[in-house]
Order: sequence, then structure tokens, then C-alpha cells
Amino acid sequence: MSQQATSVGTRELSIGLVGFGMRAGLWRYAHRPDDPTLPSRVTIVCDVGERGRADARKALPEAEITDDLDRLLASGIDAVLVTTPDDQHFPVALKALQAGVAVFCEKPLAITIEDCDSLLQTAMQTGTRLYVGHNMRHMPMVRQMRELITSGRIGEVKAIWCRHFVGNGGDFYFKDWHADRSRSTGLLLQKGAHDLDVIHWLAGGYSETVTAMGDLMVYGNIADRADHSEERMPEWYSLDNWPPTELTGLNEVVDVEDVSMMQMRLDNGVLASYEQCHFTPDYWRNYTVIGTRGRIENLGDGPGDKIVIWDRRHDGSAEPDETVIIGAADGGSHGGADPRLMEEFLRFAADGGITDTSPVAARQAVAAGVIATQSLRSDSSARRVPPLPQELIDYFENGQSR
Repeated sequence: MSQQATSVGTRELSIGLVGFGMRAGLWRYAHRPDDPTLPSRVTIVCDVGERGRADARKALPEAEITDDLDRLLASGIDAVLVTTPDDQHFPVALKALQAGVAVFCEKPLAITIEDCDSLLQTAMQTGTRLYVGHNMRHMPMVRQMRELITSGRIGEVKAIWCRHFVGNGGDFYFKDWHADRSRSTGLLLQKGAHDLDVIHWLAGGYSETVTAMGDLMVYGNIADRADHSEERMPEWYSLDNWPPTELTGLNEVVDVEDVSMMQMRLDNGVLASYEQCHFTPDYWRNYTVIGTRGRIENLGDGPGDKIVIWDRRHDGSAEPDETVIIGAADGGSHGGADPRLMEEFLRFAADGGITDTSPVAARQAVAAGVIATQSLRSDSSARRVPPLPQELIDYFENGQSR
């Protein structure tokens, strides 16, 4: 496989997958040998765990299953999906980029700024295509809000507030590796990378200065711990796991915050805030975007929920001036975002070009989350986000071509 593939026409793409855990379900959208316009097939899976390899054999009986990353990279694949735990994104993606294999890296791009910058630098030096799985850019709610903003409906954006109610936080993030900061940095980065990227996208800028505070307020007080390394989240998840203070079987290491509050000043002057709580009874995220001619807000974030608009003067609380129903995609996980995400990646791996997701934006989300976590774990002082070299920005904004 050449380092910078040209168009493959209708030739079938050969896809590898590294890490057959929760996000490995993306294989369903990458394995489409019967697609008439861009056929692709998952031909090989690599996982270092027995459970992952066993699950891969059941899901993809015709694929080769291995625990050897070098074997996967040497197998002739056109692209690889990196769906490992976060702390393994960097080493796996780095080797794939160096091998000239187009990379889909699940978000976050890495768990340190230095590793993110190294991946971007390697992608530019080798010419290997790099794509980051920020699927929220393909969620109908986010896309509709962005369309309202870019159309000028609320004027010039000045402030964005995001409240993230993570009602399933105990099951999703405190019973496995996510709860260990050595493997995730923290949930302000790991979970928040989605929302930080969306805030940047809606605002049209990147965080320049950040400050944060937070704490481990609930789950750190639970003594019942267990090793779930050979299990998967659906096996312990239940809506009956309530209230949060009575959860059992938490990860053996729990040292990330379950409440975080972050403020940002973006490089274009927009002010933003992000709040995340992992023990709420409900599970959704609420964005409020305020411009010079009105504001918009989502009430629910799935198909059939609402985006409401106020763009007239009112005295006190008022019903929205307009309500927009959040649309449905064509099916698939995350409100239909995942199939669209994979469609974009496969087209990019085959033909290159500009994509709605952005490796630069992925780095900037990680950088904001890392620096905010440093602020949170010290004196909550405002800190500068280190800038990215202009040559890297130019390269990726030009569609990864020179």
C-alpha cells in the first residue's frame, strides 16, 4: 500500500481493525463488500486479549485474527481502524502511519498533547492519511445547530454553554480502564473531547485559555471494586444500578473526577463553558449558543428531540420563537452518526480530500482537555493552551496534501 493512496475506483478496500472492544462495533459500517460504489472488507483483526480475539472470531469468521500488530500492518490492508483503549491510540496509530496505512483513530486522538503532535507530524512527514473518529460532527443535532449558526440566524456567536448529564457514568466510565487516569488522563479529556470539539466547531475557533475545577465526589467513596478486564460494559450495565452511591464492582483504580467544570476563551474571542457530571439520573447534553441576534438551545440530543430558537425581544421567560425537530439519520449507532463517520473515512482513505472531521481539531480538543485537567488538579488558575505549529495547521487544512 503506497503512503498516499490514489483513487481506488470500485476496487474493494481491505480494512484492518486493532482492538476488538466496545468501539469495535464500527466494523459493521466498514465491512461492506457488496457496496456498489465503495466496497470494503474487514480482512484482519488484532487484539492482545483472548476475549477480544474470541469476540472477533464470532463477528468476523472469515477474517484473520491475530495478536501481532506487525502482522496486521504487513498484511496488505489499505486502512486500519484503531479502536483500542485510549492509552494505546498513540503507539498503534504511530506504527500504522509509519507503515503507510491510512488510519482511522477513535477519539481522543491521544491522551497527551505531545503524542497528538507527534501523530500529526508523522502523518505530514510520511504523507499517510490520518482521520479521527469525532462522530458527533455527524450527529443530526450538531449538524442542524451548526447550519443555523452558519446561516447567520443568531448573528455572530459570542458565548456557548454545554451541560453534560452523564446518567450512565458509573457503568460506562467507573468500572473499567476509563476510571484510571494513567490510561485516560481524565474524563474531562476522555469524555469531554466530544463536546470540546463540538464547542470549537460551533464557535469557529479553538480554546486559547482554559480554567477548570472538579472533584471525585461520589465514586471515590465506594469500596467495592472488581477486575472487569475480560468483560464488556453491556455485561454489567443496567438502569437498575441506582442510586450511584450504591454501585458495586467499580474499577480497581478510581482516580478520575466524576464532576468537572471548565471555562474557555477561544482564539476568536468567544467565551465557552463545559460542565460534566457522572451521577445524574438523566443522560443527555445541552448546548446553548448565544449570538448577537438571538440564541439556540437543544432540548434532548436525539432524533425527534428539539432545537429551539429565540430571536425576538421578550419580557421574562418566553416560549421559543421557532422550534426545529432534530432529524433522524439512516439508522446506526449514535443517532446515525457512526455510519456517516465511516462512510466519510472510507472515502477519504480511498480518495483523500477535505473531511468534516479534522485531525487539527482533534488535537485542539485534547490540548484543551489536558490543560484544563492540569488546572483542575492544581489551583484552578487560567492556563494557556500550547499552539500548534502553523505548518501542521496548513497541511491538514489543505486536505493532507502539499
